[in-house]
Amino acid sequence: MATAHLDALASRHATLESTIFNEMQRPMPDSFRLAQWKKEKLRLKEQIEREGTH
Repeated sequence: MATAHLDALASRHATLESTIFNEMQRPMPDSFRLAQWKKEKLRLKEQIEREGTH
């Protein structure tokens, strides 16, 4: 069960990474959205690290 949860978190993290990359390729990226996505990505990373150690 924990593995499925961690896999889901990792998948969401990877999706955000791709979304951020794609947004940054635009001529005028939306800095507000980028900031939101980066915060969410960091939160997911921290959650994965916390739960991965248990």
